[in-house]
Amino acid sequence: MLKRLVLFLCFYVAYSVFFATPAVAQEITPPRINVTVDLVQLNVAVTDNKGKYVTGLRPKDFVVTEDGIPESIATFGEGNGSVRAVLNPPSDPPSDVPADQQQNNGARMSADQLASFVEGANVFVLFDTSNYMYRGFVFAQDAIADFVRSLEGADKVAFYSYSRDLSRGTLLTSDRSQVVRAARTTVAGDDAALYNCLLLTVQDAAHFTGRKVIVVFSNGPDNASMVPPEQVAELAQSTGTTIYMVSTEQAHLEPISNAVFQRMTAATGGKVYFARNWKDEKDAFASIRDDLAHLYSLSYYPKPNPNRGWRTISVKLVDGQPKKYHVRTRAGYRLRNSRYTSENPPSQQPPQPQASAGDTSGR
Repeated sequence: MLKRLVLFLCFYVAYSVFFATPAVAQEITPPRINVTVDLVQLNVAVTDNKGKYVTGLRPKDFVVTEDGIPESIATFGEGNGSVRAVLNPPSDPPSDVPADQQQNNGARMSADQLASFVEGANVFVLFDTSNYMYRGFVFAQDAIADFVRSLEGADKVAFYSYSRDLSRGTLLTSDRSQVVRAARTTVAGDDAALYNCLLLTVQDAAHFTGRKVIVVFSNGPDNASMVPPEQVAELAQSTGTTIYMVSTEQAHLEPISNAVFQRMTAATGGKVYFARNWKDEKDAFASIRDDLAHLYSLSYYPKPNPNRGWRTISVKLVDGQPKKYHVRTRAGYRLRNSRYTSENPPSQQPPQPQASAGDTSGR
């Protein structure tokens, strides 16, 4: 009897040590979760009723709202000039972040660091090499080569091409000759999966800070994609990527492509051009270059907002500015999961969603 009692006590102690203790410890020391503070970046064009660019505006001339909530401009720049900080990053996490998730995440920067972080331009050229391009292929290559050489303000340029698949001919580089060489060596290919390949290009651009621009040359409608164009447009808006499109009359005469190109570019703050001949193509690329040289760069830290889905952005000019001025920028963005970090071992960390498209990597 005594032996059984001793064995029972030993078993109880062993159970308490090996099973009960970790559960108590887990309750006392929960894993830490860090939430990234988001920075929303905007490319803004201001024109008069004749389409001429309005220059010389200052931060105080703009009114930025998100879901109707007034926002404070954090950085400001005009054209190819340098970006300057207007205010310091917030010292406290947004009040809509739960208290148990408010941690110092390292996203705090000085005013100078903030300005340098969002400065710079990355231009991705996406060239249609599908079988739609058999005619006029060389003329399109000429127009793209001239456009790349003229991009004095762009820090880096990448050249991609697409037919059924995406080809990353040249990754982002400041070497213009390398990009031109990639454009010159492309050859015509298969069916056109424009939206598939444009989605991949937007995903590539999302990894970079500063101004992100995609310039698409398309010679016809999409006939091979599995991705809907609405998904591409929403991701571009949510990552702060402006899309410009230069297309030929073949796409212009096709009602669906015409409407999609118009909606996609307008939603991201870009423009679409339908070229009837090679001269129109060159003029279209020159217009895009001119547009990039006159964009205002604005950024802000969103104020507390309970909306966890699509957030609408509005940029207007203050009262007193001429009513005839037109402001063009993206329509909004979808709030995506924040990035989390934990002090748990890697095997116990929570899943890490893709970085929010509007965080300090440039929403």
